[in-house]
Amino acid sequence: CMAIAGAGRVVTKPACASRGCPPPLGTVFGGRGVLAPKRRTRALSALPASSREKAERTNSLGGEGNADSESRDLRQESHRQTSGSASSPPAASSTDLVHAGERHGRPSVGDALTTPIVQTSTYWFKDTEELIAYQEGNHKSYEYGRYGNPTVRVCEEKLMALEGAEECLLSSSGMTTATNLFLSGLVPTHGHIVVTTDCYRRTRQFIQTFLQARMGAHITVIEPSDLDALQSALDCDDKPTPCIFFSESPTNPYLRCIDIPKVSAMCREKGCLVCIDATFATPCNQRPLHQGADLVIHSGTKYLAGHNDVLCGAIAGPKHLVSQVRDMQNVLGGVMDPHGAYLLLRGMKTLDLRVARHNANAMALATHLEDHPRVAKVHYPGLPSHRDHLVARDLMPSGYGGVVSFEVDGDLWKTARVVDGCNLPYIAPSLGGVESLIEQPTVISYWDQPKEVREQIGIKDNLIRYSCGIENFEDIWEDLKAALDAVK
Repeated sequence: CMAIAGAGRVVTKPACASRGCPPPLGTVFGGRGVLAPKRRTRALSALPASSREKAERTNSLGGEGNADSESRDLRQESHRQTSGSASSPPAASSTDLVHAGERHGRPSVGDALTTPIVQTSTYWFKDTEELIAYQEGNHKSYEYGRYGNPTVRVCEEKLMALEGAEECLLSSSGMTTATNLFLSGLVPTHGHIVVTTDCYRRTRQFIQTFLQARMGAHITVIEPSDLDALQSALDCDDKPTPCIFFSESPTNPYLRCIDIPKVSAMCREKGCLVCIDATFATPCNQRPLHQGADLVIHSGTKYLAGHNDVLCGAIAGPKHLVSQVRDMQNVLGGVMDPHGAYLLLRGMKTLDLRVARHNANAMALATHLEDHPRVAKVHYPGLPSHRDHLVARDLMPSGYGGVVSFEVDGDLWKTARVVDGCNLPYIAPSLGGVESLIEQPTVISYWDQPKEVREQIGIKDNLIRYSCGIENFEDIWEDLKAALDAVK
């Protein structure tokens, strides 16, 4: 508690310990003065006799104000010895610059309305006894920034509530979350993984070029709704029993929807975990853990953060499963930074409001596109024409997400002219932000692949993926309709 008593002059009042107010400058070492006792003794012995007696008299009085005076006297005496002028102000102390106001003088932030950004890379212990207590599980600390952060933990707890999960782990990106999952103890050496055909390219790439090619994992790829193929994989004799079934739902880019309750029941009988990437759905539209899945992951970069300014990923589920993924992340790194966690936390506060607009815009867009003569096919699970509509209707009662994929009645270059003819959406990868984005997957994600490879994995040259933002639907439709109408 300090009051300004004039230009450049500060009058100190008794510290309000009960309010968590910081002590005066000289008590930043917990009432021991700026220097620790041993260091103070050495500093006093170095002073001339008259100054040493004065400092000792001051020290014998005790109290915070006297400790502050002692610190000031020491600095003034030191300055007089070096400068030879008693009238000159003392130089700033490097010790104070490093420690003042912080070591034991940090303000209480428990009454702050918003969660603070704890921007630190490491955490300290007051003594060896406290450190040992931490090592033995009797004292709470994150120890090091790779193992956790208070701001990040608040985000994890919020996601635990949204997903109904026992534990959650945030990471630096959605791909970090996915790779940590596959590299963790949940997938043994030469383990068997079942995945679906329609999925994010980088996930497919990691599974095929790293897990399968380098680590000898067995990979079975099935069509998203083919439960017979799943049963065959679970009963397969020439491969180990699958350890995990992994799929997006809805998938990217055709928005296929997994029958999570049926898949989970089938896998549970064989001891196979089910992990659903619910990035396109969000917890506002679908909660896989409540539908039988063991784990759910998100690219928090998308809807959760929602403003195209954060990279992050998340996995949620039972503590004994998430802990194994956390152990791997503690080794590999890939943690989320505190400032990014703050932005994610801010974004999640409006998730329900934003997703409602995303849902409404995408549903209206899909409906209008189905009636447009330049559009050959629309992929959106909210439409009765979508092959997984009945599954989506049961599992996503609140809405079907903000992404619509559609095929233009034309070739690659006619499709490109539709993309280029739009003025409202940005041509960019990603989705889930407040701004609408448009992309031609062939060009933006698979341009380095031959046409034969693209066709093999279902990427058509005339496919467009439109991620609806929260703009007025009339503006979205008028802009896209004009681009479609202009293509002959």
